[in-house]
Formats: sequence, C-alpha cells, structure tokens
Amino acid sequence: MTRYVYRFGGDVSDGGQGDKNLLGGKGANLDGMASIGLPVPPGFTISTPVCALYYDNGESFPDSLKAEVATGITHIESVTGKAFGDAADPLLVSVRSGARVSMPGMMDTVLNLGLNDATVVGLADTSGDARFAWDSYRRFIQMYSDVVLELDHGRFEEALEIAKEDRGYSLDTEMTADDWRKLVEEYKALVQELWGKPFPQDVHDQLWGAIGAVFGSWQSERAKVYRRLNDIPGDWGTAVNVQAMVFGNMGDTSATGVAFTRDPATGENAYYGEFLINAQGEDVVAGIRTPQYLTRAAREKAGAKPLSMEEAMPEAYAELARVFDQLERHYRDMQDIEFTVERGKLWMLQTRSGKRTAKAALKIAVDMANEGLINRDEAILRVDPSALDQLLHPTLDPNAPRDVLTKGLPASPGAASGIAVFDSDTAEKRAAAGEAVILVRVETSPEDIHGMHAAKGILTARGGMTSHAAVVARGMGRPCVSGAGTLSIKASEGVMRIGTREVREGEVLTIDGSTGEVMLGAVPTIQPELAGDFGTLMVWADEVRRLKVRTNAETPLDCRTAREFGAEGIGLCRTEHMFFDAARITAVRQMILASDEAGRRAALDKLLPEQRADFIEIFEVMAGLPCTIRLLDPPLHEFLPHEESEFEEVAKAAGLDVETLRRRAAELHEFNPMLGHRGCRLGVTYPEIYEMQARAIFEAACVVAEKSGAAPVPEVMIPLVGTKRELELMKTVVDRAAQAVFAERGRTIDYLVGTMIELPRAALRAGEIAEAGAFFSFGTNDLTQTTLGVSRDDAGRFLTTYVEKGIYARDPFVSLDVEGVGELISIAAERGRATRPDIKLGICGEHGGDPASIAFCEQTGLDYVSASPYRVPIARLAAAQAALRAR
Repeated sequence: MTRYVYRFGGDVSDGGQGDKNLLGGKGANLDGMASIGLPVPPGFTISTPVCALYYDNGESFPDSLKAEVATGITHIESVTGKAFGDAADPLLVSVRSGARVSMPGMMDTVLNLGLNDATVVGLADTSGDARFAWDSYRRFIQMYSDVVLELDHGRFEEALEIAKEDRGYSLDTEMTADDWRKLVEEYKALVQELWGKPFPQDVHDQLWGAIGAVFGSWQSERAKVYRRLNDIPGDWGTAVNVQAMVFGNMGDTSATGVAFTRDPATGENAYYGEFLINAQGEDVVAGIRTPQYLTRAAREKAGAKPLSMEEAMPEAYAELARVFDQLERHYRDMQDIEFTVERGKLWMLQTRSGKRTAKAALKIAVDMANEGLINRDEAILRVDPSALDQLLHPTLDPNAPRDVLTKGLPASPGAASGIAVFDSDTAEKRAAAGEAVILVRVETSPEDIHGMHAAKGILTARGGMTSHAAVVARGMGRPCVSGAGTLSIKASEGVMRIGTREVREGEVLTIDGSTGEVMLGAVPTIQPELAGDFGTLMVWADEVRRLKVRTNAETPLDCRTAREFGAEGIGLCRTEHMFFDAARITAVRQMILASDEAGRRAALDKLLPEQRADFIEIFEVMAGLPCTIRLLDPPLHEFLPHEESEFEEVAKAAGLDVETLRRRAAELHEFNPMLGHRGCRLGVTYPEIYEMQARAIFEAACVVAEKSGAAPVPEVMIPLVGTKRELELMKTVVDRAAQAVFAERGRTIDYLVGTMIELPRAALRAGEIAEAGAFFSFGTNDLTQTTLGVSRDDAGRFLTTYVEKGIYARDPFVSLDVEGVGELISIAAERGRATRPDIKLGICGEHGGDPASIAFCEQTGLDYVSASPYRVPIARLAAAQAALRAR
C-alpha cells in the first residue's frame, strides 16, 4: 500500500533523506532539523502526491489517509504527553503548507487547531494563563473562519478593533482574559451569522477541514499567479505539515520571530531578523505589530529603542545563534528560519534556503566560496541568472534633489518612480496601459500578488523587513519600502497623507528600497557599477562556459553597453532599424516608390553613405570581433506612411501626386505580411537593395581596419531563406559587392555569408542550405511563430490561458518550445554539420537571453547565443551553469 504520511520529531524520522519532491521543502527540512538534534516540535507530513490525488478525486482524500493521519496524531501525542481533543490537557497543532520550492505567503496556514469551548478551559488551567488561552482561541476562530470557512476576514478584524476602542486600548496586548473571552463569543456569533452553522467544536472535523483548505489553496488565484511568475509547475502540488503547537504568546518570557543567517538584502554575513515578545508567528509576517530587531547592532544602526532579542532574551538568543551556524553548515546555504520561544525554551519551526536579492545572492555565493563552505562551481550554480536583471538597471542619482516625504524600512533594494495607486487591480490595469506604478498599501497580502508584479515598486505603511511585502518584493526584484508608519492611507479615497501633505492617485512617487526613503516626484537615476562580487562571479563563470555570448544591437550605445557587459561580438544587427531614422526615411520611401531599377538605385545611392556611417560606428566598438549583420528583412509597406498628413509630405518629397502614392501603397499591401514579400524575397526581387547594404558593410569594415588595425569580422546574414537557391543568389550579390569594395580599397577583409534559420523548411533542408552558407543563426522568434502557427504579436491574448491549462509549460516566445521548435533546431544543426563540419551555429532570437533556452543551446552544441545588451550577463551566467550541469 502506498504510504502518504511521514512522521518527524521525538527520535522518529520516516522521511529518510528528506526528499523535497515527496515531503515538500518545509516537511523535508523539518525532518532534517529533527534528525540533527535541533529542537523541533513533533509532527507529520502528508506527502505531495496526495495533492494531485485530492484534485483528481473531486477534492476528496484517498481512503487510507484517515488511518495514517490518526497514526501521525498518535505520534505527536506520545512525544508531547498531551491528547488531541482532551479537555483537561489538550494537544494543539498547526496545519501548514509546504511545496517543493518556497512560495512565501501564497498558501494557507491554520494555527492553534484543537481548541473548542471545552479545551480552551483545559489550556487555561494547564498553562496557568487564562489570557493566553482565550487569546489563542480567538486567533484560531479568526484564522479558521478565514482560511477554511472562507468567511469575511474584515468582519472579524472590525470586531477586534471595536472591542479595543470600546475599552480604550491601542494594542492587542492590552486585552485581558475576560476581554478575549467576550470577543470569542462575538466571533462565534459572527460565524453563525455568516456561515449559517455554529463554529466546529469537533477537533477531528477541524483537522480535516484545515487539511482540505491547505490542499485547496494550491489552486488559489494568488498561488497560480505566483507559480506562473516563477515557472513552478502546477502538477507539483503541495505537502501538508501537521505539527504540535508551541506558543510565543505565553507572556514576557515567550516570543516568536523570523530570521536569516545572513542579510537577504545585502548578503552581509550578519544575523538578520525580527521578533516579537508575547506573540504568534502571523503577528510578525503580517505586520500587525511593529517587530523588534534581532541583534543589538541592528537596533543601534536603526536608532530603535525597543530592546533587541540579543538584549531582552540573551540565553535564547545565544542558543539561536548556535542553531544559525549549525544550519548554515548543514545546508551550506543562507537559511530563512522561523522560531518560537515558549517560556524561555527555543523551538525551531522552519528552515529553508532564504529568498534574497540579486546583490545578496552574488555576495553570499562569492563569500561562501571564499570561506570554503562551497566551491566555485557551486557558487556559479547558486545565483539565478534572471535575478541579475535587478543589478543591471539604473539606481537613484545620489546628487539629485529629493523631496523626501517620509522614511520607512529598506525592505527590498533598488529604486523606482511611478504614479501612486492604492489597489492591486488598478496597478495591474494602469501598468498594462504602459504606465509605471508604485503600489501603495497599508500592508500587502497574498491577494496582492498580481498588483505587486505589475508595479515598479511597493510601499506599505505597516510591516517589517520580513513582512509579506518585503519577502515577495525581494523575490520579484521589486524595490520595496515597508513599515512607513507616518503614512495615513485611505485606499477608498485614493489618497495617502503624511502630516499636512497628501499624495493622490496618479501623482508621481519615487521610492528607494535601499534607504527606505519615499519621495514626491521622479528622481533622476544613474547606471550601476558592476564590479566587486558581480565581477568576481562573472570571471568564474567565463572560465567554465563553452558557449560564446554575443549581443543583439544596432546602435553604438547598445554596442558599448553590451561590450561593458561582456559581449563577444554581435549576433544580430537589424539593419531595418537604421532605415526608420527620420533623416533617411524619405530616401527609403523614394526607393520603394520608384517604378524601375534606375529609380531605386538613385534612392539607394543616397542611403549608401548613411548605412556606411552606421556600420563604421558599430564596427569601431566591435573591432576585431564577429558581427552578424542581417540584411533588410521587413516587408516594404512598413516604411510607407499611414496617416493622411504623411501621404502629402512623402508625395511632395518623392515628386509624386498623392493618388499615385496611395495606389502604390495599396499595391504593396499584404494580407499576411509576416509571411509575405520580405526577407530574402526582397533581395531576390530587388537585388540592388542587398547590393547597397553589402557594399556599406564592406566599405565600413575597411575603414575601421585602416583606422584601428583591427578589422571586424562581418557575417552577412540573409533572412527568411527557405531554399538553397535563394541563399546562392543572395550570396552571389554579397560576394560581388565584397570583391568590388576590396578592389577599390586595395585591402581584403575576412567575412562569412550565412542565413537565419527561421522557417521549418529551412531547418529540414539545412543539409543542402549549408552547401551555400557558412553559418546558421536561428531566429527563434519567427521560427517559433512559423512552427506553432502562432502570431507573436497577437498571442498574448491567449497564451496565458494555454500556460495555465498546461498546454505549454511556459510562453513559447519567452522560453524555447524544446519539443517542437527545439527539435527543428537539433535537426538543422545535425544536417548542417554533416554537410559542413565547421559551420558556425548560433541563436539570436529573444530566447538567447533566457536561461532555460540557453541550457538547450548547450545541449545541442551551438557555438554562441546572442541576447539584448542588458541580458548579456544573464546569458554568460546561464551558459556557465549549462556547461556545469552538462558535465
């Protein structure tokens, strides 16, 4: 019979090696901590396969699970000496999720389960603290009603606030045992009103309701959004962990906290975290109370008055520090830890590899390698290449004037400007319309995930450095300022106030997640310095990667940026972008509108010096490096005017009447231009266009060679080839232009002529096409749309649904469709090499900057990938990781 429940704690470890695929990350690490002797409350894990079975069976459980869960409860009872549902000395448990990878705040948790009208009295007697018992019961009713019964959470919060207001209290900790008891009665009445039934008193009913709710939260909207944003497969499922409760809300010798073994924002090797005395875990992460610092140094640095844990609870802190070091040595990574101190005794509730910013990831990886905790290869593999994007963009100019409104906690580094919005739906809507937004909330919750992703930055009035907003923002790479306590936010009115000043929805804010400053208006930015740990890791990565990394660029600025980021040449220069320049579009249009070759050549003669100048600027930056130049690709109608006023202007410049121009534009109109008269088809029809471009390339290369002594290596790429004959004809045009230029200049330049493989036919006939072409560059943007029959310009309307329904694992225009498009690339590579063993193979579509696609390129044995300038470092690191994993 298949086993579904695995016990841990009390010298029992059913999980063995702590398989995260089976037990989920939380369950595996609870088992792991218990096995190395750390103080872990006993419990059991319901494995991840049950999640799939739960949904496959119409949200019901396997028949054998009930008995296994009963065995798990018996295990907890035997270790704690308490009995589940016992009115005299009750066992209380937590029920928590735990997927294979951390999904902070995305799924549900229930604490204090096992309390009812009878057991709350027993808890008060055994603990000797009636206030604690009734506080725990009201927490349980409130949480269970929200998570399991799905009742309006706001009604319970409102009842609590009214109760405090009636008594003149400002803090929850001021409520007495009798106050909590009365609030419990109000909560139970609310349940009866909203649910139509009394609050469940049977502890076993409570348990199964909670287990179902945790499994149910795997398919919640927020969890699905998080999975989509982080490429987590929907069929992985979550485990459920049931564990004996320990209590941080049993008075001033009890506490709860969240901590990291190193600073997750900067990577500094210093303990980092927060705690609250006389509280439970949700109080810290939800931002309901402002937490205190973990260490004295952090408190003094922040200028805070409440004592740190190091000062207030020195013995528990000292034990916690020892645990930090033990866990980091054991897991060989920075750990994110949840702990509780119950009447002076430390308990460990969770450990996992902590979410961190890109800056912190780099520092931690490099530091741990230098400390000997991991080796250099492991350091390279530790950093998510996509996270480097956080480091490669501008930060605030320190010398720019700032109108600082207030200051909060620097929860996630980086800076962002945008219009203030006060709810996530509006943030998503206005971001989709192209506006930069700053999401402003009292505090964020998991339901805000879509708005947080849409926003450029996040600002909250409540919450600490480990609040939901802070953790999720760091994981997303969004700047975040949390706990800006001077803010008064009225979301319903679309306004926030700071003293006498106010900011309304639509006004521009700037936040600095590195300092915590909140500023009115936009603040100028500067480019980042990419040295230190970034430079060190890149050197290590370059030593192990096999794939070369080039850039997609057609301006000198892009070329210089890419070179600074380590690009080793140009993998795609799109020459049509040069044609759209305002100073030369008239000549382009004259060429298109000409009625014969002589007219076209007259217009092309005007364009030649402009094209040559373009290439000189590019080749000067890329002197000595390969530069793949794609000849004109888009259909000609794209260069013609669309507005009435433009028709008159162009007609005048071209010496034509407006009607003639309109007729010519109509003749060029195509119903499906992406599959029409474009690419090499233009060259076949009008070879003089490619002749001019080839001449400009070779003249520019000769000029740069003469000036610098380091000639670029032009790789002239013929686009949209589907047959060998097309490439042969165009190669003849290019070769003839090259020889003419070399004869005129008295110098020769090494060059190659090849093609972009972007049609399925070209991939299948690659063997014969390689007879004419010295290189293949896979244009995966068009190859994807021609293979899948999906327009990359329009597919955004339905591809999200396709990904959600599991038709595609990821958007195929973001990450390569390995099974379809990837197989065509493999076929083309194999057949091309069979004909020409030394053929150069690369990829230049947007997939060239996608780590998963780069891994495929490594497996296929391509020679290089090409990415946009800001993605070059991402490609370098991803190529190194792919090489290491291929060993």
